Amino acid sequence: TRQIVNMQEDFLDYGITHLNPMRLRDVADVVGVHEATVCRVVNGKYVQTPRGLLELKFFFSTALENDFGQDRSAKSVMEMIRGIIDAEDPKKPLSDQKVANVLKARGVKIARRTVTKYREKLGILPTSTRKRV
Repeated sequence: TRQIVNMQEDFLDYGITHLNPMRLRDVADVVGVHEATVCRVVNGKYVQTPRGLLELKFFFSTALENDFGQDRSAKSVMEMIRGIIDAEDPKKPLSDQKVANVLKARGVKIARRTVTKYREKLGILPTSTRKRV
């Protein structure tokens, strides 16, 4: 748990958009155990953080590379997508391609299909059903 907290310090200080990508192997290598051991240890365990009560598995996330050669957590990118869609004009909602373009302008390399997948995971409707007159 201490190692997870050390690796996710930015998230704890600044929120979901600062969640670092982290794999079981990353923690296992530092702690000196097999990744299966880390998996068993974090399974079903929770930790109280400044961001609320979170399951330890929450801190593990895949990575997307940005234009600066750094990795971003998929969960932080999903939160960016939520923010972009929340801020859109309800009369002219953004298509998944336009959301991908906004993310690319922010330095996040992402395909339109990935935006669609993340939008669906977030429970956000497609452009045609988000449009308000």
